[in-house]
Amino acid sequence: MAIADPDPTRFILLNTSHRGNVGATARAMKVMGFADLVLVAPRFEDALTHPDSIAMASGATDVLERARIVPTLAEALDGVTCLCATAMTPRDFGPPTQAPRDLFAGLARTPHTVGFLFGSERFGMSNEDVYRCHACISIPTHPDYGSLNLSQAVQLIAYDWRQALGGFGVQGRTAEPQAADAAAVQGVLDHWQQALVASGFLDPDAPKKLMPRLNQLFNRAQVTPEEVHILRGIARNLIELSRLRPKS
Repeated sequence: MAIADPDPTRFILLNTSHRGNVGATARAMKVMGFADLVLVAPRFEDALTHPDSIAMASGATDVLERARIVPTLAEALDGVTCLCATAMTPRDFGPPTQAPRDLFAGLARTPHTVGFLFGSERFGMSNEDVYRCHACISIPTHPDYGSLNLSQAVQLIAYDWRQALGGFGVQGRTAEPQAADAAAVQGVLDHWQQALVASGFLDPDAPKKLMPRLNQLFNRAQVTPEEVHILRGIARNLIELSRLRPKS
């Protein structure tokens, strides 16, 4: 389904060299509800239409179809009022560096049109490109290895930015289980009492508090009607086995 009203957010890829990363970026954007993608002088002119890009987009082809290719970064920044670099290389000079969530907490409350700038897979981002930015984002990674694939970095930034903007509600993927009623629970308890007596586990003359404890266990477990059927089937089988057991 196409995204009708994207947030004022633009993802900008500089000199991208792998078509598959373009498609994967489109996918990463769409699952977080973003749709404005601009490529600046990609290595291949067919970066938006090549089969590798389409395959890696995995259904986010509408993002590819509306994406633009421009020759310069200046053209990609038209309308952007806050530009964030995603650069890993330390620099002596440039915009302040923050973790995504720290930056986004305040940025989400502003009226800015935000651009996220990602360097090429081979060369990263030049100093001149970083100097254009208002902030530099550093994704917290393990100190010994912080190398992220381009589309992975896009996915992390897109997720944190979406969360800062309010996020999406979690949709249930499984049916909510319905607890069995009290009569059904009592029925399975009676059946289990018969099975436990038949197996010799429960002495009917000295039951102590075994059955009340099982009753509390079933109540805490909130057993479902299907689970009641399973438990009664086990009890039935225990009773049958006890009848077949040789008498001593």
